[in-house]
Amino acid sequence: MTISDIFSPYEDLIEIEILGEKHQVPENNSLLRCFQFLAMESISYGDFCWNGECLNCQVWLQNGEKEKAVIACRTEVKPDMRIVRISDDIDLSGE
Repeated sequence: MTISDIFSPYEDLIEIEILGEKHQVPENNSLLRCFQFLAMESISYGDFCWNGECLNCQVWLQNGEKEKAVIACRTEVKPDMRIVRISDDIDLSGE
């Protein structure tokens, strides 16, 4: 298995915003897979169930004037998605 085998097939990278920073991530993937794309080591070895039971991958999306809580492993990435808060269990530093 190669690294690309863990991602759903994609042709393009799309732009999303995470905590005020723009990032390019693979389309057609869950947010958690996109986080893994950005920080392979820290997400791969993080404490995630990958099926929505643990809630360790919870993030909050900008939804108009409000925030909407979602589970990153169950939410497909969309262009221009704005993530305004992330769970403390998500380490995107790549360290």
